[in-house]
Amino acid sequence: MLQSREQPTFSPFGAIDLSRLTDRAMWAAFAPSLHIEDPTILPRAGLVIFNDDQSRGVQEQIRKEGYFQATNVTWGLDLGLMVEAVHTLSAAGLPPVFAFLFDEFWVPFRKLAPIYQALLGNYAMLPDFWVWNVDPKRAESGWAPHRDKGLISLFPDGSPKSITTWIPLTTATPLNGCMYIVPAQYDRTYGTPQENTHTFDMQSIRALPCNPGDFFIWNQAVLHWGGRTAPQGQESRVSMAVEFQRGDLPSFHDPLINPHVTLPFPARLKLIGMQILQYRHMYKILPEVEKIAVELQHWKM
Repeated sequence: MLQSREQPTFSPFGAIDLSRLTDRAMWAAFAPSLHIEDPTILPRAGLVIFNDDQSRGVQEQIRKEGYFQATNVTWGLDLGLMVEAVHTLSAAGLPPVFAFLFDEFWVPFRKLAPIYQALLGNYAMLPDFWVWNVDPKRAESGWAPHRDKGLISLFPDGSPKSITTWIPLTTATPLNGCMYIVPAQYDRTYGTPQENTHTFDMQSIRALPCNPGDFFIWNQAVLHWGGRTAPQGQESRVSMAVEFQRGDLPSFHDPLINPHVTLPFPARLKLIGMQILQYRHMYKILPEVEKIAVELQHWKM
């Protein structure tokens, strides 16, 4: 995953020190209606089931275009509460990826297990995830154009070795930074050693406006990006993404995560620190933020 250098700088954590960061009660106060390591949340999440024809259609579209979009999915979650949690974290100067401390942010990715299995077979979760709060009032933009992993993530027949799932929690439009993609069949350097050279017709760019309850899955070779916001945008674009890979291949990035277990709170916290550090080269990070993330990596659970 890459991130635009024009993303905002997060403000200092202030009085929040490491001892408080490892305190569940502090995090619960950010979103009192959400849950942290509730043993009942993920097991009862349920599954999003596609029939055989739908599964074949998804596989074919990903081979041909590099992505697919599903609409009107019932997640069984209060997305408004999740958005509120992201806004509260951002207002406190915390990177919104801390929202992954809450069980609800993992539920959609658990529900999509049958689709991942159809695309990847036995699969694992990569330690690569993020949450965005792209605010038109701050003239923010999403990620710069990029391919998540590129050619190495494709088999010779075009099927994926790894995928990204991107889920909007708010409406995403061209005014608040919706996703854009170059469908694989129109991208001249897609799946080639020249993939870092972008040559395609501008008219081939496809905007991907969407609603809460939609989701996107793309292979990790397709070219995509988040748009720049406009002052006319009505709300910030809040979204989240997690990456997955085939479980029978060497790891693209360690440590691979068992997607069928409930991660304990300390493991989530350490992984979130890892996310902050691994993307720090793509946006300006304050010393206070970097210090906390580094300390989390050395926290003895």
